[in-house]
Amino acid sequence: MLGAFVIGLIFGSFLNVCIIRIPQGGSIVRPASRCPGCEQPIRWYDNIPVLSWIVLRAQCRNCGVKISLQYPAVELATGLWFATVTGISFYGITSVLSLLSPIALTHSLSLCALGFLLIGLAVMDWQTQLLPDEFTLGGLFLGLVFVATESFFIPSIEYKTFFTPEETLIGEHILAALGGYLLLVIIRFLYKRLRKRDGMGLGDAKLLALIAIFLGFWPAIMALFLAVLTASIYGVGLLLRGRASANSKLPFGSFLAATGLLSALVGDRIIDWYTALFR
Repeated sequence: MLGAFVIGLIFGSFLNVCIIRIPQGGSIVRPASRCPGCEQPIRWYDNIPVLSWIVLRAQCRNCGVKISLQYPAVELATGLWFATVTGISFYGITSVLSLLSPIALTHSLSLCALGFLLIGLAVMDWQTQLLPDEFTLGGLFLGLVFVATESFFIPSIEYKTFFTPEETLIGEHILAALGGYLLLVIIRFLYKRLRKRDGMGLGDAKLLALIAIFLGFWPAIMALFLAVLTASIYGVGLLLRGRASANSKLPFGSFLAATGLLSALVGDRIIDWYTALFR
């Protein structure tokens, strides 16, 4: 899993560029990374994920301006995510042939991509209360690509339904995404009718659809439930400390992205445990 961790660090470094530039409408390609203080280009050896931040003691080599903890934190989070989901995807696989099977690789890559998107969206929403379409709508398309790819590797079996197994899998995930999106759109509409003001944004609906296209409907609903719970606890804490009012806006997308990560790891187990209670 060391290789996955290193690759995750590299993607985490790129994710920092996306987090900073996309909400501002900037390009993620040009210009090259620069110090926000002196605007000098960052040398390649000062741009090594995590290590450069430690060696430079969180300061720019040229002007000494502080380098935010966000950079190594995002890099580490992405690296650990890549290593974790790769380990889970390949857990219990003993043969090299099985390890390199298309289904195992596709599943691992899809979870890595989901983590990249959700970590980025969580940080962006927390900082700017924006959930850019480049990540939500782009992630929806990417999720559909992964689902379609996975459908090609479904074992060939005889089926008695009108739809093939491949069509069924793709259709289920598309309907899951549509259902998640419409659910939050309806909640948003009802809230506005009752309170006469905007509440949840459409970005949150797109984010739930993104989670659903990757994980399915019920894992996405579990993520939504946990997000509402944790955001409520956080909001009550702010109210009790006098740091917010009843009209204050919370970065709900950050909570939904975080619980989406949790659902990706253990969502199916929690759902299986819950449904077993009613058998």
